[in-house]
Amino acid sequence: MDDHTFLIARRKSLYWRIHFWAALIASPFALVATLTGILYVFTPQIEARLYQHLDHVAPQASMLPLDAAVAAAERAAPRGWTVQHVVPPFQQDDVVQVAFAPPGGAQDEHAGHGGHAAPAKPKFGLPAQAIIVYVNPYDARVLGSLAGSERFGNWAKKLHSRLLQNDGWRWMIELAASWLMVMLVTGVVLWWPRGAQSGLPKRGARGRNGWRQWHAFLGVALGIVSVVILTTGLTWSQQAGGRIRALRDVSGQAPPPVPRGLHSREEGAPLDWQDAWQVARSHAPAIAVQLTAPASQDDVWRATMADRSQPTLRFDLQFDAYSGKPLYYAGWQAQTAFGKATAIGIPFHRGEFGWWNQALLLLFGASVLFSLVSGWVMFFKRRLPGSLGLPRLLPGAWTSPSALAWLVAAGMCALMPLLLISGCMLMLLELLLAKCGARIGRMRLR
Repeated sequence: MDDHTFLIARRKSLYWRIHFWAALIASPFALVATLTGILYVFTPQIEARLYQHLDHVAPQASMLPLDAAVAAAERAAPRGWTVQHVVPPFQQDDVVQVAFAPPGGAQDEHAGHGGHAAPAKPKFGLPAQAIIVYVNPYDARVLGSLAGSERFGNWAKKLHSRLLQNDGWRWMIELAASWLMVMLVTGVVLWWPRGAQSGLPKRGARGRNGWRQWHAFLGVALGIVSVVILTTGLTWSQQAGGRIRALRDVSGQAPPPVPRGLHSREEGAPLDWQDAWQVARSHAPAIAVQLTAPASQDDVWRATMADRSQPTLRFDLQFDAYSGKPLYYAGWQAQTAFGKATAIGIPFHRGEFGWWNQALLLLFGASVLFSLVSGWVMFFKRRLPGSLGLPRLLPGAWTSPSALAWLVAAGMCALMPLLLISGCMLMLLELLLAKCGARIGRMRLR
């Protein structure tokens, strides 16, 4: 074996070892994240069955002014709660959604349960700090109310991102995503075709070899989807998300800054909800809008998109509370490249682009489950009785990676702090295993 061939063999043994550790660390969390993610993907279908009576009404001749629906919602909301925002109907069968926040932002265990409106059933998860009151836009009849986190989509999102726990538990999913990224990178390196190899599964492959070929092929075939899912997931994580946002800001890719200190000129009567809705519709793209009323007499109205499935129609609008004059507007063209990428990537991660997006994510989830299962099947087929089953490291393996490989590893650790911390702990474990192995070897020689 020449020096180059031996170098390649040493690198491969190291990548196998790292791939194994990545799978060992990430597998339990990845299994939970995949199963809960698949559940979340079907949110539109599930919510269509659960909340048809809240989200939609039979169209009639004409709608009442928006103020009538907001007033009805205020009468049905818990006493002392204030309107946070309003989503007027976009389609003829849509309802008016009025969000209320509790006084002082304190949690109310019975939020949405005690007002005049009957709560929607079934409920999911923990009470939220806000409730949504649903109103028929044609007769201002309150259809029901629901606490924010009790809606299935929000419950499923919390289950997927932090296992229904508080933010302190988000580190588990972030740790899994970090090591899944390592597993993906090392998997691609190990699969990469060399010489006459094609990288495609061969017909008739059986046993551990067949498992290995399909394990590698499916993992790489959906590699682009994996990168999008993992990257977008890390953008809203606690530790890695902060690093990514800092890098975004340093590179000049921060979102367009909203001007501070915008004020309305108190001239004439203030706009009501119906007037504000008409102003927003005259300037916004053809998409459902979310309206936020001024917090004081000289504050401004704010409008933004309420539908994330059409990111290219994203907008932010602020206008005078009396004249309706636009004071600030930022549409899709004003977004940076990073902003556009996340505006597309995050809804894709959530399966919000329709059936094809859901089908692709379902296929992705099934391939992740297969990769996890097949990886452990191969491990137990390879592991000798009485051994740990760790992939064997060739001498000098830890010094064999190229400068590019070390640079990529350093970049990943810099962006993913939990990867750095757990990686250091893993290195200590490797040193301990190496010392134990050397001691056992000396004892055998004696």
